[in-house]
Amino acid sequence: MNRFYDTIYPALPIRAQNLLCSIAGYRRYRQRFNARFRQRLAEWEESVGASADQLHEIQRQRLVALVERARAHVPHYRELAPPDSHADPREAIERTLAGIAPLAKSEYRDRPEDFLARDIPRGALHRGQTSGTTGTALPVRYTLGTLAEEFATVWRMRRSCGVREPSEPNITFNGRIIVPFGQTRPPFWRTNAYGRQTLFSIYHMTPENLREYVTAIHDTPATYVQGYPSAIHLVARTMLAEGRPIPPGRLKAVFTSSESLLAFQRETIEKAFGAPVWDRYGMSEFGASMTQCAAGRLHVDMEFGIVEVEPTEETDDAVTGPLLVTGLGQYAMPLLRYRIGDVGTRSRRPCSCGRAGDVFLDVDGRVEDYVLTPDGRLIGRLDHAFKEQFDVAEAQILQDDARAIDVLVVPRASYTSASERSLVHELRIRLGHEIEIRTRQLDSIPREANGKFRLVKSRVGRLGP
Repeated sequence: MNRFYDTIYPALPIRAQNLLCSIAGYRRYRQRFNARFRQRLAEWEESVGASADQLHEIQRQRLVALVERARAHVPHYRELAPPDSHADPREAIERTLAGIAPLAKSEYRDRPEDFLARDIPRGALHRGQTSGTTGTALPVRYTLGTLAEEFATVWRMRRSCGVREPSEPNITFNGRIIVPFGQTRPPFWRTNAYGRQTLFSIYHMTPENLREYVTAIHDTPATYVQGYPSAIHLVARTMLAEGRPIPPGRLKAVFTSSESLLAFQRETIEKAFGAPVWDRYGMSEFGASMTQCAAGRLHVDMEFGIVEVEPTEETDDAVTGPLLVTGLGQYAMPLLRYRIGDVGTRSRRPCSCGRAGDVFLDVDGRVEDYVLTPDGRLIGRLDHAFKEQFDVAEAQILQDDARAIDVLVVPRASYTSASERSLVHELRIRLGHEIEIRTRQLDSIPREANGKFRLVKSRVGRLGP
């Protein structure tokens, strides 16, 4: 399949590429928006108004079912203690979780097969990967029921913002390579006719090309925009610089995800697109979902997952620390109390929007610089290049000028020269052949003060207003 998209797809005429995008859109639509999606969306639109006690009771019931299944069918959890039976749901949840050791990514990475449920037929499992935001891609297995539940959390928020159906026309900015890198003239977008979706490439954003993006956005019928805030922000800056913002009221909303949304990005995007930005926090492992409310806070979708905080800083108003997530619908590959690698601040006060349940003031997730190419493209979200690189334990991209990047690699034992060629190839199809790519192997990558490191650090493509 990779060879098809590397060699055959780029050679096809644009009309054929649009047809393939539409076929892929049909398949994704059928997978995501099935009977389970409709069922959960209806249930969870009701429970969004539930009390904290009612939400904890939903969590308790789902946690009990998950733990019992994990004990029976997942090798890693066969010695797990039974779930606690305390009458108070919050107390039962806390006691059950206290008996489960936190799960490190390294433990999951080294033995992923031990986390697969043995009672689910292999033919019913779908393959995925984690995002690779530290160059560490991990395999994920899931069922379409789990995928549908995640999209129920997404569309509960979207419907509350006035976007009622997935079939509404939209503009999308994501990491799929839908326009061949070597294409130098517009259109730098493709269409998924089935999903009424216009997909804009994030790999062709030169200052000159961005003007074409702005014209196309004005000419494209859409009720909402979705995608990576870094890419949408680049387009929004050009819209304002050219004096061509979208008139307020034309779009219902802009939905961002997959990266940390920064304050200056939100301000610029809202001015340019004439619509409010609604943010969401999620993950490839289906461990949790948080969706923004009208007060600008991130509410844990408690029906879908449990989010704990390992405290490093506490006040009367909030607690901050690394997050532990437990996906309540991830039966195929349960990850209980999984250290996702992000840090969040959970409020100890009720949210002013009136919605009950756990609410976060912020989550320190993915914040990266852009890579600047010799022809002037600013390219973000390069973790896609690492999604299939299972021989890489960690990686980081450093850039001091537009002519070259240095790729620091912490190899696994299975890393070979073929692994390196594969990694360079994936970077080339996103960055082109003009830029020099230098690789260097290390034992470890230096961390920032918060204990994390950024996948991309660039002096010439630094993230900023």
